[in-house]
Parts: sequence; structure tokens; C-alpha cells
Amino acid sequence: MIITLKNGSKDNQIDELVKSIKDRGLDVHISKGDNLTILGLLGDTSAIETEQFEVFPIVEKVKRVSAPYKLAGRAFHPKDSVIKVGDVTFGGKGMIPVIAGPCSVETEEQVVSIAKDVKSAGARLLRGGAFKPRTSPYSFQGLGKTGLEFLITAKKETGLPVVTELMDIRQLEYFDDVDVIQIGARNMQNFDLLKEMGKTGKPILLKRGMSATVKELLMSAEYIMASGNENVILCERGIRTFDNYTRNCLDISIIPYLHKVSHLPIIIDPSHACGQRWMVGTLAKASVACDADGLIIEVHNDPEKALCDGEQSLHPQEFAELMRELPQIAAINRRTM
Repeated sequence: MIITLKNGSKDNQIDELVKSIKDRGLDVHISKGDNLTILGLLGDTSAIETEQFEVFPIVEKVKRVSAPYKLAGRAFHPKDSVIKVGDVTFGGKGMIPVIAGPCSVETEEQVVSIAKDVKSAGARLLRGGAFKPRTSPYSFQGLGKTGLEFLITAKKETGLPVVTELMDIRQLEYFDDVDVIQIGARNMQNFDLLKEMGKTGKPILLKRGMSATVKELLMSAEYIMASGNENVILCERGIRTFDNYTRNCLDISIIPYLHKVSHLPIIIDPSHACGQRWMVGTLAKASVACDADGLIIEVHNDPEKALCDGEQSLHPQEFAELMRELPQIAAINRRTM
């Protein structure tokens, strides 16, 4: 249920209404825009009649909301959320930041070198895996805490904020200097982990699960937001379909759909979506044309020898060329890279 307030509602009147709502055992999410204030009622409102709130003089209208994702939905929060990471912003129809870096951190020299290359090409954040979820227990699992230390070194040398994946809440003690915590596809429905992400206050990059519906993705975001953290960036990284000519299938239609039903920014991972280097640039361009709020792209200075996902990683020169082309496409939607 959402309550739209009349323009000019005074703070003491709003406080009185909020108290009345909480007295009924509900919680309240307040969204204030330039000309509109909306109260989102959280909890079981099935037994509550809209007339109970329509009697308040500051109430313009009361409406029931059927979507289960209250905090992530646009009905509760009509204005686009803008998630800030340093001086970089995701969402709000302005900048389209690019996150770039290796799938896995291998050495300090490697990640620092790549960080300098991608920054020179225009990337705004550095990605890199220190803790790696792998399908096979015999595959490279990442350098762990040491890999994080290498990432932070690259951050200090380049100034790029760091995005890296958290797999287990016990790893969180090492993430103080990490700017954006990534929750990967395999953990999208690890609800205990999502609740803990709600307590961190850090921006969370939430990847869609390989077989997850859009509703399930939004409900996972809801777990984080309901636990106190509204800084959620959604990420489409491809889903499994019946065909296997690409690693996954990029669901590009998710961009306009999420812009319609949610206020959260949506970014695209073309690298994991296709799994093939020669396709990454095309899918990145298509994503920008569809008004994505950002990209996350894998870049490696020697992909043929990469310990993880080298076949989908761009060479720094290929990444630089792509970054020269993307602004022309972003301009179609009056956005910048």
C-alpha cells in the first residue's frame, strides 16, 4: 500500500500519519521528491482498509500495490535511484560508468598493469576476483585475502574504486577498503548473505542468477534493502536457455523492463553473457543503446594465459577501441560515458 501526500504537507502532519501507521504494526518507507511525497507501507496490509488513512487531511490518495518487491519497486520510489561510488554515479539517466578488469587477480603486477590500462581507456571502476566461485573444485579459486591486497594496491596507484565479489560473510572483515561488494549469480538467493549486505552500507552489485526470473532478482534486492541498505545496483550477466552457442543468453529486454518497474540502476555484463571475446563489444554497444546504466567488462593483458575466463576477456587495446566507440551510442539516449 502506498500513500501519496498533498503538496505542502507539514512535517508534524507527516509525523502524525507515520505514527498512526506504525501503531497498526506496519513500517514506513518515506520517499520525498521535489513535488511529491510518498509513504510506502511495509508489512501485511491485507486487513487494513484504505479509508483508515484517507481521513487524514494531508493524504491525496491511497493505493494498494500488488508487486511483492516494495522497496525495489517504482511505485514506492518513483524517482530513479542514483548510487554514488566516490565521484561516480550509477542511475539517473546521466553517466554510464564502465567497470573493467580481470576475472581473477593473479599477481600484483598483473592487476596494477590492467588497472592503469583500463583507466587510461576511460573505465571508472576496477573489477577483479579475489575469491572465485568455480563450478569445478579443481579450478583456480582465487588468491583470497592476498588478491584483495593486490586490488587495493591497484586502487591506490590509479584512484579507481574497487568492485569485487564476496562469497561468504566470514570474508567481510577483509573488505573495508572495497568500494562495491559484488554478490555473484550463484549467491543471488543466499538470503542470509543478502541480509548481511543490508547491514554494510556499502553499494552492492547484485548479479542475476543463471536461472532466476526478473521477479526473483528484485526480491533478492528487496532482502538487501529491507535490511537497511538501499544502495543496490542490479546486474544482468546472461541466463541459461536451451541453446549453448554462447556461454549464456543476454536478456537485453531486462533493461527497459526494469526501468519501468524499478528505480534501481541496471548494468550489463556482456563478458559472462556470451563467453566469447569477439562478441563482447557488440553486446556492450547494444546494452548502451538500450539505455543500460553501466557495463562491467573483463579485460586481461594476456588472455590466452589467464587463469580464469581468458576466452571472454578483452585485450587492453580492444577495450580502448570499444571505449572510443561507446560515447557515440550513449549520445543517442543523451547520456555520457
